[in-house]
Amino acid sequence: MSKRTLSIFVCIFGFVVGIFGGFFATTYFTLPKTDILKSEETSYNDEVITGAVADISDSNISVHFLELGNKYTGDCTYIKTPTCDILIDCGSKSNSVATISNYLNKYITDGKIEYVIITHAHLDHYAGFATSAKVQGIFDLYECETIIDFEGVTNGKADTTTYKNYIKKRQAEENAGATHYTALECINGTSTFDIGGGYSLKILDSYFYHNVSATNENNNSVCCLVTNGTKNYLFTGDLEAEGEAELVSRNSLPEVDLYKAGHHGSKTSSSEALISVIKPKIVCVCCCAGSSEYKPAKGNEFPTQTFVDVMAKYNIEQIYVTTLCLDYDKNLFTSFNGNIVVMEINGQNKIWCSNNTTKLKDSEWFAKNRVWKQTA
Repeated sequence: MSKRTLSIFVCIFGFVVGIFGGFFATTYFTLPKTDILKSEETSYNDEVITGAVADISDSNISVHFLELGNKYTGDCTYIKTPTCDILIDCGSKSNSVATISNYLNKYITDGKIEYVIITHAHLDHYAGFATSAKVQGIFDLYECETIIDFEGVTNGKADTTTYKNYIKKRQAEENAGATHYTALECINGTSTFDIGGGYSLKILDSYFYHNVSATNENNNSVCCLVTNGTKNYLFTGDLEAEGEAELVSRNSLPEVDLYKAGHHGSKTSSSEALISVIKPKIVCVCCCAGSSEYKPAKGNEFPTQTFVDVMAKYNIEQIYVTTLCLDYDKNLFTSFNGNIVVMEINGQNKIWCSNNTTKLKDSEWFAKNRVWKQTA
């Protein structure tokens, strides 16, 4: 090869590398800060999160509480009946989408989610719906038939990049044929939906649909009840104690078989006003237990002692938690119970967990960090 030919080759190669390098840099550095293409965290045991699969073939309904592949708090609940797939929230970061879709694809075979509920505009609940145009989210990966979301947002939220991303992605799904309701529209119109297997999905009335909170996004949460008349499953997003009291007064709530702990087992939710009415048999907490995400307040680490005290008072021992934080600063975490699945088989509830089925109060973490103070 002549020197001239070699020089031309080197120039062309450098030009091509420069183009691709520039494209990569532009793509990476122009992404919104809330969107992460590649996970910054490495699961302590990633095989547990994405590997094991629950056999739900004999179940009339199954409710799945997913681990999200990182150290953060966050919610993602998947419900499957013989005819419907339902997704409630998709947190906690945009990099959770891959973990979640890998899980969902084990059960969703037609690429369709019949009902999607987005409870409120906090990243750990709607990040998977609010990705940028460069990142595929739930609305990109699945055909979503019916979308039900929050009535409004707190002051300033509408101006954020993440919220604008959410509106764009939701509108694109509507343009593709999805039906969209806010929670208040459901209350004023159709609030109950047939989801198959003899079950219905009911959007519950909430004070904050009518009076959107300007300061506390959690109270804007969409609340719903899945029921067949004898089995009842309650989901309240991050609704706080004030909203829970209103929920009780505005709805005829039954005792429930399953309750997704409000606000990840915080001290501001799962209040006695609610728990004394619903008396749940099973409680699932979507959180990274012991995470210092809300530091420096030690008492705010989920699930809190305040939450535990309410559960102990009503002798609610079947409490399960998705993830365990080992070292927040070092990005170390592992499964607590792992992915948690509650399924109804022949009228009985069966619990399956990808890691173990140890109750919260019987766990090693609990013995070191919490106490079970049951009162007479």
